[in-house]
Amino acid sequence: MFEKTKLKKKIATAKQTIAMLEQKRSRSQAALLDAFLKNSSPNDEDVDFFNKYTEQIELERNHLKNLLKQFEEAKKQKA
Repeated sequence: MFEKTKLKKKIATAKQTIAMLEQKRSRSQAALLDAFLKNSSPNDEDVDFFNKYTEQIELERNHLKNLLKQFEEAKKQKA
């Protein structure tokens, strides 16, 4: 029972982290889109931020998938 509660908290934290990272990434994404629409070269810093946050989001999503899998397994064991 305690394990499931711990996993629920970790899942909630992972979801919050993903939302925060997506919000940060959207700022650089807007700058990249603006450069694209103006047919200009995007700022290297914006590209770096976009790539950095995209990588972090993917890592956190994989972590979330693992947590959800562990949670489902814990539910099956107790059922």
